[in-house]
Amino acid sequence: MLSVARRARCGVPAARCMSSLVKVSPTMAKLIRDMGLEGVYITPSGPKDTVTKPDIDAAAAAKAAKDKELAKPLTIDFRPMEGWELDYYGTAPTLPTSATTSAGELLEYYETMYTMRRMEIATDVLYKGKFVAGFCHLYDGQEGVGMGLEAAATMTDSIVTSYRDHCYQYTRGSTVAEVLGELLGKYIGPAKGKGGSMHMYKADANFYGGNGIVGSQAPLGAGIAFAHKFAGDGCCSFALYGDGAANQGQLFEALNMAALLQLPLVYVCENNQYGMGTSKKRSSANDDYYTRGGYVPGIKCDGMNVLSVRECTKFLKKHAVEVGPIVVEFDTYRYHGHSMSDPGITYRNRDEVSQVRAARDPVDRAKRYCIDTELVTEAEIKEIDKEVKAEVAAAVEAAKAAPPPEQSELWTDVHVGQSKDFFMRGPDISTSSGVYGTNR
Repeated sequence: MLSVARRARCGVPAARCMSSLVKVSPTMAKLIRDMGLEGVYITPSGPKDTVTKPDIDAAAAAKAAKDKELAKPLTIDFRPMEGWELDYYGTAPTLPTSATTSAGELLEYYETMYTMRRMEIATDVLYKGKFVAGFCHLYDGQEGVGMGLEAAATMTDSIVTSYRDHCYQYTRGSTVAEVLGELLGKYIGPAKGKGGSMHMYKADANFYGGNGIVGSQAPLGAGIAFAHKFAGDGCCSFALYGDGAANQGQLFEALNMAALLQLPLVYVCENNQYGMGTSKKRSSANDDYYTRGGYVPGIKCDGMNVLSVRECTKFLKKHAVEVGPIVVEFDTYRYHGHSMSDPGITYRNRDEVSQVRAARDPVDRAKRYCIDTELVTEAEIKEIDKEVKAEVAAAVEAAKAAPPPEQSELWTDVHVGQSKDFFMRGPDISTSSGVYGTNR
């Protein structure tokens, strides 16, 4: 079952987690909350099918036994990674070929990735319903990268990415309702409804966007890495970009500086095979993106396997903090077109997309891992799917019902530290904001 914390991040009140199939008194309801049993079905034995304290104690004991089973370690092998110049700074290390995990951990990964998938599907529907204005780029198909990276990183590590940013806003702590609210131009959004799809942001969780200019996040990532090194905090900066941005000159300029200064920077190329409508084979003379750092080591990893991405990211962070910059290419795939204005089938066919879904889908792989442990059943997975769908649907309605920003918000967040009297001119002088002549 989904944890209360995970449900809350969907923007759904915790009270919704209580089962409506049994009768619970206020006193027993409080005990259930205090014992962390919200969302756990409790077999009632009291008069008229009411829940009693022994029922709650029995459910707690059953949950503890189940949790113990789910926490047992297990090892899963995955496709070997490929390295480039890993001995540049000394002896070449051994790249991981397996991951130690547990059924409980796998279940958490699946729940999070499935929530990402449903959120992006909801975004697709909202866009087609003309609720979303402006550009919109979806992440479905690439959830293995987002989840795997976050599973190995900490919230003190920094992430900066491109305009395909919805899921990182979610994994960095925003609720689904808040993410969708930003897409709909609502005040509950992380940018107060003023940024939209491409400009998510959460500085208190070290997420720096959401950047609409192709490749612009790469030098920003290098600057953030410099800040980490200056602070000596033992953290690193992950600068994410796609194969379509891989030929940008600013990537190489920033990487050169990062190498000179030995910054804790990880360049993350999310290779989803197409830059807009152009395949990597037609856009890049060398499409082994992990080798293109030249003097900077690189790794190629299966981006459709959350465990492979997680183990790779552990290696990447350690190298970045202890040695210096490194490039990684996560081999992944996007199911939608480049943006919502791109049908995604003019430069590739439906069979290609279907074949990838059938053979490599990262969400389905995580589900299969869960079931293969024999500690999670198909019925439990279906229950999770049902609950996630309901929670995302509730988040959609919450986002629709949320108010837009007040008109006065148009004048805020323009300059750092601006005073309320800071003068900004409107379309004509009568609609301006602030006091004329005030420039701070």
